[in-house]
Amino acid sequence: MKQIEPAGFPAHLKGRIIFKAAIALLLLVVPAAASAASRDMLTQAVFTAHDKAAALTQIAGAEANANATLAKAPHDSEALLTRAMAIGYRAKLNKSRHDALECRAQFEALVAKNPQDPEAQAALGGWHIDAVAALGGLTARGVLGARKAIGYAATDRAVALGGDRALFSGLAALLRLSLDPDDARGAALANAAVRGTTPTTLDRLMQRRAAELVNALKGGDRRMVQALAKRLLPLGQIRD
Repeated sequence: MKQIEPAGFPAHLKGRIIFKAAIALLLLVVPAAASAASRDMLTQAVFTAHDKAAALTQIAGAEANANATLAKAPHDSEALLTRAMAIGYRAKLNKSRHDALECRAQFEALVAKNPQDPEAQAALGGWHIDAVAALGGLTARGVLGARKAIGYAATDRAVALGGDRALFSGLAALLRLSLDPDDARGAALANAAVRGTTPTTLDRLMQRRAAELVNALKGGDRRMVQALAKRLLPLGQIRD
């Protein structure tokens, strides 16, 4: 069937319009690809790097890539989350209060912008729980404003919003059991992660870690469970 052009449409402009449309599509795709690359770099740093200096270098690279994406697409949610996570991981390695507070502020902004985003909820919850695990409840609250109850509530929301994905239940399990190896909710979440879906590499990684934790729980050694949960969390494999 012959395509009918709108009356009065200048034929010589067709190529320009098609070209501009292609460029517009490319601009939509490139930031997304760059954001994914930044997240992959960050994942490698926090789960596989065993040297603090190497981890910091990779984290800095992921943050730089995220900032480059944001310079072109300021509202790119993936890049915003990656940047905030990079700042938080750097804060943990360098024990920087300034970076820790900046990270929390960025997580809170992301949650406020989209409360239905399970990744933002998980990130904010993880920030609170990790701070309590590192500093103790009273010190974490006094120095950083971190609270275990806020962390648990946020990670529970992430699990609910994320459906049956292994990422969210697995991370919540690790966080809870790193604080309390007798946490029944944490054990249930670890088992849920083993049965969960794995649409991404990170889901598969977290499912494998949850399986390790489930095996440790069967042994009944609470100290080993807690130590393993801490080691399996992001940056847990790095020793100062």
